[in-house]
Amino acid sequence: MRSFEILDIKHFMAKLLLSPAFDFFLLKEASITTFCTFSIDGRLHRDYFSYTEEERETYADLNYPYWEQVRPFCFSLIKGKKTPSQLKLVFLLTPKRTEQFLASHSLPYQRSDVSGLYLNVLYDGKKLSCTSGTALTIFTLDKTLEHLWDETLPVFLKKHQLPFA
Repeated sequence: MRSFEILDIKHFMAKLLLSPAFDFFLLKEASITTFCTFSIDGRLHRDYFSYTEEERETYADLNYPYWEQVRPFCFSLIKGKKTPSQLKLVFLLTPKRTEQFLASHSLPYQRSDVSGLYLNVLYDGKKLSCTSGTALTIFTLDKTLEHLWDETLPVFLKKHQLPFA
């Protein structure tokens, strides 16, 4: 796990809320505190939707929505003259992207061995940080996956021109 302090909060929030930079992540949970605290449990309720065949294939192995789907709701809670006093977002890499990540690094894990590759965004009213995280369904002393995922976060931040320390 590595944590990075975001140096330009306004620019980061614009990328997060107004651009597709984070849209390929799934949203596991969110907590936004403005005049009260809004909590979002990202678990999908499949019976709510009337999926087309294409959508059914897209969401077949997903338990959480894409950030792209939830982003407008979060933006509506945050927009205005006052910044939130707290923001916590827990992003998760999709199962398909997790599988691609494992394959691209020739890691010896199956997709089912990895319960999550996470990106946590935390704003406490003064500073904003991004933290990487991993979760496995198996026990191993090998930290290669964790280290590789930790190295991916600064690459992602640089790619999207999000300065950090």
